[in-house]
Amino acid sequence: MEVILLERVERLGQIGDVVNVKPGFARNYLLPQNKAMRATKANLELFEKQRVQIEATNLKRREEAEAVAAKMVGLRLVIVRQAAESGQLYGSVTARDIRDGVKDAGFAVEKSQAQLNQPIKALGAYVVPLSLHPEVKVDVSVVVARSEEEAMQHAVETEADEAEAEAEEAPVEEAAAEEAPQAE
Repeated sequence: MEVILLERVERLGQIGDVVNVKPGFARNYLLPQNKAMRATKANLELFEKQRVQIEATNLKRREEAEAVAAKMVGLRLVIVRQAAESGQLYGSVTARDIRDGVKDAGFAVEKSQAQLNQPIKALGAYVVPLSLHPEVKVDVSVVVARSEEEAMQHAVETEADEAEAEAEEAPVEEAAAEEAPQAE
């Protein structure tokens, strides 16, 4: 089935592209979500008339998403769950839980924007990408712990590990900088 894309769809195309997709994908996802319209002669003419308006609306939504993404940089969520001694959770952390945590932090997101391929089932720190717009993504740090204190302890350990990693990289970079002038 041929459709005209009304917004950028990852791994499919840009606004205005006429693409051939499976009928079920078009019927169940693209058409109901208003991401595409059927590629008929009348719809092609209608799209060309409204192309400037559609692109302007997309640009406005993208700019709004970029502004929100700039505010979300460095966002760290702490999710408290019960877990076994081995670190295995008695439940799981899903995209809905991440959405709720981001909402509690003061940002409006949908469950579908949290791109979690599979539920989190163990304690630890994770990076979850949020797709605020088809062209704007931001990474959110999620710490799953048994308690707030454990999460804070994990944060301190993570910062210490990052500082240690940066300290190890600095001498290597300095050595490379010292060797470069000698080669000339």
